[in-house]
Amino acid sequence: MNSDVKIWVNEQLDPSGMVHACIACSDEGRARACHESFSANLDDQQRAEGWIARLRTVASWDDVPVAPLSIS
Repeated sequence: MNSDVKIWVNEQLDPSGMVHACIACSDEGRARACHESFSANLDDQQRAEGWIARLRTVASWDDVPVAPLSIS
């Protein structure tokens, strides 16, 4: 595998850290747009309770949480 490959992982997590939504892709622009959407979709109550939208990168599809939606 090419070591320069980045997979962008968008997650919405509840206060306990459980992933409720996950979308992964290899296009940074799409990933950032998705992250903005994930962030905007959290309402004030969810934010107050500790829900977060997280964008991170991993080097392998094996490091993506189980069963994400993959955008190619």
